[in-house]
Amino acid sequence: MQDMEKIYEEYFETVNKYLFCLTHNNDISEELTQETFYKAVKKIDTYKGECKMSVWLCQIAKNLWYDQYRKNKKRVNTKETDLLNIQADNSVEEQLIAKDEKISLYKKMQYLDERTREVVYLRITGELSFKEIGIILNQTENWARVTFYRGKNQLKEVDGDEREEKL
Repeated sequence: MQDMEKIYEEYFETVNKYLFCLTHNNDISEELTQETFYKAVKKIDTYKGECKMSVWLCQIAKNLWYDQYRKNKKRVNTKETDLLNIQADNSVEEQLIAKDEKISLYKKMQYLDERTREVVYLRITGELSFKEIGIILNQTENWARVTFYRGKNQLKEVDGDEREEKL
């Protein structure tokens, strides 16, 4: 089996980005990344090489995040203060508009099924390629692309439904 230090250096950024997409919090994602590699060291003998190492590590990371979610009984990624990373040089008005738009987007994303929401989060927030998303979710690049496209269309439909409700 590969040296764990080499694995850590090679996959730390991938796992951390993935967890950041789920948590939208740097501190939590870094903490969970450390826990992921700790657990991977303990369970390295269970890795059979049937999937890529990055996929195996991201599965561990995802399970840790779900465990934390269950323990806290609240979604880690719903804090408004963690959703936004607004640059200091923006005017107050621009900051408020950007904040409202992001909050609105994340609210609309709650209407998506879990897998589609995860793909959209990874693509938008994590800025990952469709190939990387496919690897992380143990799917094909084309599946990730189609799922993202369908999710985008569903978000447009949610936007239209909200306008009709206001009328």
